[in-house]
Amino acid sequence: MQSILEKARKIIDENQDLLTVFEELDRTGRFKKRTYKEKADFTIDADVLNKFRNYCKQNNINMSSKVESWIRGELKCQK
Repeated sequence: MQSILEKARKIIDENQDLLTVFEELDRTGRFKKRTYKEKADFTIDADVLNKFRNYCKQNNINMSSKVESWIRGELKCQK
């Protein structure tokens, strides 16, 4: 059986984004959006990027949304 402390740590780990929202409320008196978009700086092979860009254009896919989806899937596999 899990102790109360272990349960609390698990809840905190699973809801870190929500806790950030409440920290912002405490600090500023206003709610912060739960999700913000942020630019990421990393390098990708130019040929792969161009092929992916063309694929997304041809299939009317948002590149950022597709990459986010792949990252979420990878993170779920890690749990």
